[in-house]
Amino acid sequence: MSFSLKLAERVRDRLSGFPDIKIQEKKMFGGLAFLIDGKMCINVSGENLMCRFDPELQHEISAKQGYQPMMMKGRKYKGFCYVEPDGFTDEEDFEYWIGLCLDFNDKASSSKTPKQK
Repeated sequence: MSFSLKLAERVRDRLSGFPDIKIQEKKMFGGLAFLIDGKMCINVSGENLMCRFDPELQHEISAKQGYQPMMMKGRKYKGFCYVEPDGFTDEEDFEYWIGLCLDFNDKASSSKTPKQK
């Protein structure tokens, strides 16, 4: 799957405003993931954002414009969602989703891959 280069640049520009965080970009989930401190924080998937957030906020977040649950192999993933473009066209909404992901990143666990022997 391809991803929106324009949206990736928008995310990249916004994250670059935080000089104290270490950002790594990696192709994941069929898109471009932005990892912060080694943890997937936000992803550009097609024309959508894929957000990682505190699962306790699921009810609040599911009412937001553009929200779509993240489903993979028939399973709904708690703490992850897709956001369609109508949910982040407005700069204030875009900031909301970026902030949501950044706020959770400190609490998120890292998915470390085992070292090869």
